[in-house]
Amino acid sequence: MNDDQQRQIFDWWVKEHRGLLFKIVHAYAFSAHDRDDLFQEIITQVWNSIPRFRGESRVTTWLYRVALNSSLSWTRKERRHRGRTEVLDEHAPVLREPVPPQNRRLEWLHEEIAKMDHVDRSLTLLLLEGCSYREMADILGVSENNIGVKINRLKARLIEKSKETTAHEL
Repeated sequence: MNDDQQRQIFDWWVKEHRGLLFKIVHAYAFSAHDRDDLFQEIITQVWNSIPRFRGESRVTTWLYRVALNSSLSWTRKERRHRGRTEVLDEHAPVLREPVPPQNRRLEWLHEEIAKMDHVDRSLTLLLLEGCSYREMADILGVSENNIGVKINRLKARLIEKSKETTAHEL
């Protein structure tokens, strides 16, 4: 594969699947700076993975794997690094007026997804993306039955937390 072919594939993948990549970024990075860093890391890994793509799976499956593995690796690296540095986003100008949330329920869902372990977080993102159980099983490397059980438990947990949150807000 030459550079022009790789560039065409890369441009098409990023254009067609940008939303998918941003969902993963939002699930693993919580400040604007971190989201930029993680997106850059994912894009770099997508570029590097193109020559290894053999077409044995769907492009979305491949991109999910690349993005999730990149996110997990980035998260581990950031955790080690954070202990030695100070996060600048926490010291944003105090005079800036806070922006009200656009959709409180969506914000709540993002917060809950962020609290999940990496497997549940990945599974939730795949579910929200509308992937089939087979696709989820292929991406995560578990059985379809396991996917079904995990999804039912995740839904039950989120419903319970939603009820608790609603009760506290009233």
